[in-house]
Amino acid sequence: MKSYSLRSPAKINLYLEIVGDRPDGFHELATVFQSIDLADLVHVRSGMQGVIQVECAAEGVPNDASNLAYRAAALMSERFPEAFAKFGGVAIEIEKRIPVAAGLAGGSGNGAAVLVGLDLAWGLGLTQGELQELAAELGSDVPFCVGGGTALATGRGEVLDPLAGVDQVWLVLAKYRSLGVSTPWAYQTYRAQFGAEYARTPEAQAARHTAAKSGPLVRSLQALAAGDRAGLSALRPLLRNDLERVVLPAHPQIAQLRDLLDRLAPLGAMMSGSGPSVFALAESASQAQEIQAAARSALPDPDLEFWVTQFSAAGIRPVNQSV
Repeated sequence: MKSYSLRSPAKINLYLEIVGDRPDGFHELATVFQSIDLADLVHVRSGMQGVIQVECAAEGVPNDASNLAYRAAALMSERFPEAFAKFGGVAIEIEKRIPVAAGLAGGSGNGAAVLVGLDLAWGLGLTQGELQELAAELGSDVPFCVGGGTALATGRGEVLDPLAGVDQVWLVLAKYRSLGVSTPWAYQTYRAQFGAEYARTPEAQAARHTAAKSGPLVRSLQALAAGDRAGLSALRPLLRNDLERVVLPAHPQIAQLRDLLDRLAPLGAMMSGSGPSVFALAESASQAQEIQAAARSALPDPDLEFWVTQFSAAGIRPVNQSV
């Protein structure tokens, strides 16, 4: 029986442009993903008599086949039936530190961790690219979660152009515990309200992708990765999330939180993904803590949670192994 414990980092979107429609019904995107140090711990153990089990004590996390971690194990058992038969079933335990349903890819990261954990436990020797191909079958942002770091993503978010990893940027995360936003609702509402702005042809969509890949945000991140801290001050006007156009008017609490953090943070603030999490960028841990304290004082709501963390250049990472 082999057991691996893996860190499963959250991610934020520093840039999210909705480019247009896709033939499969999804949206064509151009987005910049960034891993952060806030991470779940996923324990993967093989040798469970041919069954798949998921255990997580966090409220709102299913312990059945609807959990992405379970689906990841099921996918691996289907693709590698000899390994599944040889090593037995899979037990998965998830220690949640990433808030649930927060637009931070917590569930996607857990699924990615199971793929990596079973590759190690079963001795498959899969490449990162092969793991990411499997991950794309689970969800649009699961491939990014495998490798993590910093990447520009296109397609549904599964086509990745890795960028040099950035890790010395701090941030404050904030989320109302009881507030959720439906991702399908956010995209469908955006289509209904702003579909006239979509790039309609493959050529027009490709041009939007190219503009994002060579845009000022990517250049600033590359400068930061190379050690040029002057690039930090350039980030504020480059942050973009198209979904704010529909989510913020529908959720005044998120809009108020985003505006407050944007006033407090010299480097700017933005909603991550479809929300409801909002992040504020900071130059240092102390500055992030000051922003957090000021925001908590201005909005003393017990339902509002905060985290101080930083960018991470790593994705799924084993932290422990036992046999």
